[in-house]
Amino acid sequence: MANDWATFGADLHLEPHGQGEGLREGLMNALRDAVRSGRLAAGTRLPSSRSLAVDLGVARNTVADAYAELVAEGWLTARQGSGTRVAQRSVPRRQALRAAPAVAPHSRSVTAPPAGKPTYNLRPGTPDLASFPRADWLKAARKALMAAPHEAFGYGDPRGRIELRTVLAEYLARARGVYARPERIVLCSGFVHGLMLMGQVLRARGVREVAVESYGLDVHWDLLDRAGLRMPALPFDERGTRTEELASKERGAIGAVLLTPAHQFPTGGALRPDRRAAAVDWARAAGGLLLEDDYDGEFRYDRQPVGALQGLDPDRVVYLGTASKSLAPGLRIAWMVLPEQLVDEVVATKGTVDWVSSATDQLTFAEFLASGAYDRHVRAMRLRYRRRRDQLVAAVAAASPETRISGIAAGLHAVLELPEGTEESVLRAAAFQGLALLGINRFRHPTVPRTRDALVVGYGTPSDSAWSGALEALCRVLP
Repeated sequence: MANDWATFGADLHLEPHGQGEGLREGLMNALRDAVRSGRLAAGTRLPSSRSLAVDLGVARNTVADAYAELVAEGWLTARQGSGTRVAQRSVPRRQALRAAPAVAPHSRSVTAPPAGKPTYNLRPGTPDLASFPRADWLKAARKALMAAPHEAFGYGDPRGRIELRTVLAEYLARARGVYARPERIVLCSGFVHGLMLMGQVLRARGVREVAVESYGLDVHWDLLDRAGLRMPALPFDERGTRTEELASKERGAIGAVLLTPAHQFPTGGALRPDRRAAAVDWARAAGGLLLEDDYDGEFRYDRQPVGALQGLDPDRVVYLGTASKSLAPGLRIAWMVLPEQLVDEVVATKGTVDWVSSATDQLTFAEFLASGAYDRHVRAMRLRYRRRRDQLVAAVAAASPETRISGIAAGLHAVLELPEGTEESVLRAAAFQGLALLGINRFRHPTVPRTRDALVVGYGTPSDSAWSGALEALCRVLP
């Protein structure tokens, strides 16, 4: 029976190693390292032993014993009614984060409107907007506004409100394995805004080429093109983006790489560990930067979470995240976690005041995160999206057993392989059925040859009332 990674507790990115008794020791070492490095700050509440055991796929006693020993050693504290928390330590968070390796996306909205409004929308890129947590958001807004200092309603720090940057640093460290300090976070109005700022900064630094993946969004490529940057596509195979190609002499002009390592968009796979390492090795050797688009990192179903690439080298990776998939794109809240040497340049490019991000929304989101409402919402949405994913897989298997589905371990879309040469005809049939769909070649880089036909099916957008009809329409157009 597959482990249910979607369901339990606050997210906690850990990678324990070992088996049997060694697994308990491995878990203890992973927790010690997370506390020692400052990634888990003093006071951080840890998941229950049951929740963490399910997330890691281990026995509950293993986690309980590890917690108990770390409490005895002084790393953790445990009080009835308060749960298990990281103990106060003598090493300050800032100092601990500086001990991280010294060398060192997001408002994704696929827009291709048909001639008329479709009956059903299965385009990827948008969450279930009907599930926005209005009551909890309103509660957070009231509390945040009542507590807001008067200066919060002024022009503000161009990096964004310190309240949000502080809780974001804690959350990203805990849930995504990101090494972040509030002063290295810059808030922006979406992934595209963050990428626009980075394009200008890279161009000013003399970068001429930013490598991209073979499949992605043309709106991102267009944005980099307008910044005066060339965008060679990295090769792609069944194991994902071939980052090892970055080390070849022919690619010596590349100064940065745009990647979706946790969940490649749109093909759906995670970048393999050896290729993650190859990308970081290239950045260190070439003095380059990796632009990490972590657009839907919270949503995984039957696999362990894939930590952020940024954790491998915080001084070579620009981490870009967003609330557009987890909450709603209309909030226009996104963030960049920057290498220290880039902060001043990005802030100068953004401007001397925070022109685009609403201070009240930032304060509300900060309260929403700090109260635990965000964790609860993400867990609830994982369950909703997992059910939809399972229903999609079952419906396709019944209607077209030979259709292979991939990219379903995480995210809000699936890839349905099609027979060679049938993508356009299936899309025309879908339009006739009032079904909005996109093919994978819509996302293919212009220099990459066509090698496959497939549908990229988003299952986040339809309302509950429209979902069954959308599935039926999809099954009718499958070859």
